[in-house]
Amino acid sequence: MDALSYKTQSTTKATAQKEWIIVDADGHNLGRFASKVAMLLRGKYKPSYTPHVDCGDNVIVINAEKINLTGNKLDEKTYIRHTGYPGGQRSLTAKVMQQKNPALLVEKAVKGMLPKNKLGAELFRNLNVVVGTEHKQGAQKPKTVNLNDLK
Repeated sequence: MDALSYKTQSTTKATAQKEWIIVDADGHNLGRFASKVAMLLRGKYKPSYTPHVDCGDNVIVINAEKINLTGNKLDEKTYIRHTGYPGGQRSLTAKVMQQKNPALLVEKAVKGMLPKNKLGAELFRNLNVVVGTEHKQGAQKPKTVNLNDLK
């Protein structure tokens, strides 16, 4: 048998087969939904997964306003940011953020589950979160994926 047939094939950015995927957030819980989307972005559901390469898919999240938060998270979960000025710490509850910008709620949850390095920033650019069902990526012919079928 040929010795080269045992060689492990490592995916590179040039050989990665990226697809466009639509995921519907309607009726899903925020944390569980975000973890599955993060795994799609990383490419962990693919057999050719390589940890240090962007081999995941481009994900379009629709119906971001219909995401669920369980328990008292709507009132108690706070998102903190800083303006950069002294005393400039600002905070919002999840309820206020969901009313103002529900797409940002999903984006923050997914970004927190990606690696905290250059690869994570590159993977985050592959995420598009949309309020409602209309998106601009129709030319890419995205396919719809049911997250309940994923492990």
